[in-house]
Amino acid sequence: MTKATVRIGEHLVGKGEPVFVIAEIGINHNGSVEIARRLIDGACLAGADAVKFQKRTPEVCVPKEQWGMERDTPWGRMTYIDYRRRMEFGEREFAIIDRHCSERGILWFASCWDEESVDFMERFDPPCYKVASACLTDHDLLRKKRSTGRPVILSTGMSTLDEIDEAVSALGTDALLIAHATSSYPCPVGDLNLRMLATLAERFPDCPIGYSGHETGLAPTWAAVALGASFVERHITLDRAMWGSDQAASVEIGGLMRLVSNIRDIQKAMGDGVKRVYAAELPQIEKLRRVKTRVAAAS
Repeated sequence: MTKATVRIGEHLVGKGEPVFVIAEIGINHNGSVEIARRLIDGACLAGADAVKFQKRTPEVCVPKEQWGMERDTPWGRMTYIDYRRRMEFGEREFAIIDRHCSERGILWFASCWDEESVDFMERFDPPCYKVASACLTDHDLLRKKRSTGRPVILSTGMSTLDEIDEAVSALGTDALLIAHATSSYPCPVGDLNLRMLATLAERFPDCPIGYSGHETGLAPTWAAVALGASFVERHITLDRAMWGSDQAASVEIGGLMRLVSNIRDIQKAMGDGVKRVYAAELPQIEKLRRVKTRVAAAS
């Protein structure tokens, strides 16, 4: 295993390994364990390798001046702090999720937005942690995640290269994966800047580089794989018309099935760049080529 390869659960992630596909449930469960279970089942059906949730301590993550702001929600009009509390899963809900993922044979982990949430998640022995783009500059939180000894996936949306450098310095490059992202929901195609995958790979050669997409459609994620992304992450939903800020930029289960199937085909089709004659071509040589030479078919 090279330094640029990281083990997450039973999966090796990095150059030359199968693309690691993360289906982000995030908060698209809308506070419902049943919706979360259905999304997990959909991710399994599609062949994703892991599902990801988000975990916050509302009293820490919501600025106090926003606590009393009222908003309309599926449960009626309520204050923003009450809404955030309503959306959060606790130990009972995550225990159900943990058991369900174990039964389905799929990994799960979370983006923790505060240090208390990291302590909470530790009781579930996650295979890794994700740093959300919004948290990239919170070096105390980065160091907290690093202190667990688990692999860390760093998402780089809404960040400058200097900020990314500082975050990587805080985390260290051991067992670190870096995801290119643009943090708008949904993201205009012209803002995706997929060539950043190569920029990050050159800048951080010891880290697997991947892609966290928030666009509508699937083609840019397939392009990211063709450009060398070692892992990809997309938000998933049961219905893009559901209530919630992330739903419109998410992929429905049918789309996820196409996404994963084509990712596997793309990676297989990329090959190794060594020119060879394949056995399937030999009959065409006999049939179509007027001047023949000795040809050994590739095994």
